[in-house]
Amino acid sequence: MARPKTLQAVLMATPDETEAQFYEALQQADLERLMAVWSDDDESACVHPGGARLLGSAAIRRSFEAILSQGAIDTRPVQVRRVQMPTCAVHHVLEQVHVVTEQGPQVGYVVATNVYVKTLQGWRLLVHHASPGHAGELQEAGDSPVVLH
Repeated sequence: MARPKTLQAVLMATPDETEAQFYEALQQADLERLMAVWSDDDESACVHPGGARLLGSAAIRRSFEAILSQGAIDTRPVQVRRVQMPTCAVHHVLEQVHVVTEQGPQVGYVVATNVYVKTLQGWRLLVHHASPGHAGELQEAGDSPVVLH
């Protein structure tokens, strides 16, 4: 199936724009738009929080089809760390997820790693690996910078 030309133009730009398309598609429960950001590579992979590793476009599509059949996912990247090379980019993302439960609106967090590759069609998502997170991760732990005098 051909991708819409307007989406292809966006994908040609940057990994950030591809990532924005991914999260907007989740927020709108738009499976076609969501799948348009994925690489067609047989090694594309997705791990949902607590889930198995899904390999290839067909498995990834089936999982998101089931997830989005329940409706949109109000998830937004609230903290992103980026590493970019000429043909590959890795984004470490803290996602904030808003859900409505019997107890009312709730906020949860997911820690994700998104790997993008530059293809002839532009930047595409190759790997999305997500794990349950918590609000404390907004305060990231890391090595303190070392300064030698």
